[in-house]
Amino acid sequence: MFQNTKCECGHQNHIGTVLCESCGKPLQDSSDSTEPLEMRYDGVARKSQKVNPSIIDRVWNFFSSVKVAVYLIMITLLGATLGTVFPQESTFINGDPATYYKATYGTIGNIYYKLGLSHTYTSWWFVTLLVMIGTSLVICSLDRVLPLYRALKKQQIRKHLNFLTRQKVKYQEEMKLDVTPEAWVQAAVKPLKRKHYRVHTEGSALMAEKYRFSRWGPYINHIGLIIFLLAVLARSIPGWYMDQYIAFPEGDIKHIPDTNYYLKNDKFTVEYYKDNELSKEMQGQNRLVAKRYETQAVLYECVDQCSDPSKEPVLKEVDRHHIEVNEPLNYKGFMAYQTDYDPTLRLRSVNPEFRNKETGEVYGKFMLEMRNSKLSYDVGPYHLELKEKYLDFGLNSDGQPVTKSQEPNAPAFLFLVTGPDLPNEGFLYFYFPNQIDKQRFNQQALNEKLSGDWANKFDIRVNGMQGVGLSNTSYLTIRVDSAMPFIWIGATISMIGLIMGFYWNHRRIWLRFDGNRLTLGAHTNKNWYGMRSDVAGILKQLHVSVDPKSLDNGGDKS
Repeated sequence: MFQNTKCECGHQNHIGTVLCESCGKPLQDSSDSTEPLEMRYDGVARKSQKVNPSIIDRVWNFFSSVKVAVYLIMITLLGATLGTVFPQESTFINGDPATYYKATYGTIGNIYYKLGLSHTYTSWWFVTLLVMIGTSLVICSLDRVLPLYRALKKQQIRKHLNFLTRQKVKYQEEMKLDVTPEAWVQAAVKPLKRKHYRVHTEGSALMAEKYRFSRWGPYINHIGLIIFLLAVLARSIPGWYMDQYIAFPEGDIKHIPDTNYYLKNDKFTVEYYKDNELSKEMQGQNRLVAKRYETQAVLYECVDQCSDPSKEPVLKEVDRHHIEVNEPLNYKGFMAYQTDYDPTLRLRSVNPEFRNKETGEVYGKFMLEMRNSKLSYDVGPYHLELKEKYLDFGLNSDGQPVTKSQEPNAPAFLFLVTGPDLPNEGFLYFYFPNQIDKQRFNQQALNEKLSGDWANKFDIRVNGMQGVGLSNTSYLTIRVDSAMPFIWIGATISMIGLIMGFYWNHRRIWLRFDGNRLTLGAHTNKNWYGMRSDVAGILKQLHVSVDPKSLDNGGDKS
């Protein structure tokens, strides 16, 4: 059905327009109505007000609703609150999350984990809510800012009489003029400019406005929030965000996941309080209380052979730092915080000897690192090739060797031994550096099963504690947040928009003469008391005395 939206002033308006975009005449109210006009978005048509919406329009209408946006924000806040009940998986949890939550928080913790709340902020439903809020911000802004810009860009100076008389601030009077209406209008320019209004005149009509920029405050705020949300979502890009709790045994070099960085705990030191330095409550409890502990860290960057696991990566040292509590290593946004330490000494290396069990002859020694183990060793005339390494040795249900974790809790090494007087293919030999593990897993029986009598002729053993290297373990929180600068940019832009909207308000005054009859209308988006005071003050300077309260035409009485 065709709808004629052409105003009597000759301007062709868009379908759905409430007030003529040119002269301001109400298009949908009866001509004798005296109710104050609804000036939201200056009465211009919005896409979300389409009469016969398509499917795309219905989606647009859903996201352009402020009510929907409020509901989405409330649901997101509720979800974010649930994520704070217990620590998230990525925070201070080293090991299996399912075991951690059940062991630490009981049944509630187990339910919390199974519901997926232990990784709330990276879950699909939380990310979807953030995307929906961002979509709502974009569509809400576009649905309003484009029509508003069109309405404010070219404002007609001489407004329709009905437009002026139905403003919330109105003055209408038959004037006794000593000058022409045009001269009176020109005389009004000076006091308006003193009030910082920008004034436009057209014969016996005038339009003055100030602080129009404040109308864009909410939309600048939306732009800031959109940048903020995009930055938060960008944290899911590999390498952009990391917050992990990682163990670094002394002397080990560890690769930092999703980065090109490697970090080495070169040396860990801890200093304890003396008994006389403790409080009276703590004295005599035979407890060690750490006074200061630090990790002498070396940061490396991989420069070659980084993605090939079969080759040794080429590392370049890029930074050194003594990491203490509140003194993190900081290199180009990569940060490592001292979080905790394990006072239990762990096996780092051994210097065993390869010997003949029957004759007692020692063929030589070799250095065996628990983590960065070499693949082959030459000991006298014999050659030892490392076939398998198990940092935390165990046997599965089928009796097959497995590694239960990546911590050297029960290290075991499987060597292929070749040399003189041995079969061409050599023989396999299991070696457990810890004496307790030799007995627990019965090293002798394992080797006899693998190699028969050959396992009884040779032996690998450490002669005394001089061949044993022990180390502490330092726990560091590794944090990378490449999105943080954009989060701050978004927050700053959002704050600028809020300040613009809160501390300034868009004020407009229109007046026209019809013969000697003056009609004045004024509008502001807030602070009607200030608007009335402005109008009354300007009229007083033009020798028209009026009570500010009498200017009220059904607006805010404050």
